[in-house]
Amino acid sequence: MTAPSSTEYDLWIRRFHQAPDSKVRLLCLPHAGGSASFYHPVSAALSPGIEVLAVQYPGRQDRRSEPSVDSIGELADLVHRMVRPLDDRPLAIFGHSMGAVLGFELARRLEADGQPPAVLFASGRRGPGTYREEFVHRRDDDGVVAELKTLSGTNTALLGDEEILRMILPAIRNDYRAIETYRREPGGPLSIPIVTLIGDDDPKSTVDEARAWSDETTGDFSIRVFPGGHFYLAAHQKAVLAEITERLTTYVG
Repeated sequence: MTAPSSTEYDLWIRRFHQAPDSKVRLLCLPHAGGSASFYHPVSAALSPGIEVLAVQYPGRQDRRSEPSVDSIGELADLVHRMVRPLDDRPLAIFGHSMGAVLGFELARRLEADGQPPAVLFASGRRGPGTYREEFVHRRDDDGVVAELKTLSGTNTALLGDEEILRMILPAIRNDYRAIETYRREPGGPLSIPIVTLIGDDDPKSTVDEARAWSDETTGDFSIRVFPGGHFYLAAHQKAVLAEITERLTTYVG
């Protein structure tokens, strides 16, 4: 596997705040339709004690002219190539919704390299081995927008702007195709700690489905349930960040 050039790396990995003396990196993976900027507040809050890196998927914002990737496995391979050289300090992974499953597949690849992450934070997503028949990616544009409004993950004012919709809907649809057609790749569980965070009224995952993450590791497992829906973390940012910081202190020091 060839190492990425600095240009490639900068396309994929965004560092909003410098943290050269941090003991750990936290790699953040966005939800379907999300972008790296979703994690700017996380970086602002945790830096410089924790270096926060956020992945920018192709097909959105400054990468909107690039084709989107509609396979979790392919996306995991691409992100893996970008982060594999980051071996000078411990790496933790935080993924929300689609990002949680992507984080799981990325963690499996890093563990196979002998570079297991310090911990995987799986937010707003049922365990990778669970299955629901979901076909949002097959809906017309109005149907996709209705889904976004239900989850309240995108500024609803933007959803009424036809020009904005034309720009973002292809990437959103591709992300939904990626996560809705995902099936857990063969292989055993991880050995790293998994921390699951979930809203108690999340339409995309029950609390019991979120507990299924415990099947994906032989290491420590814990679950934290917050009041709220799919984007519970917007209303509980302080508590979520405290949970991340505490767990990183436990597993990294």
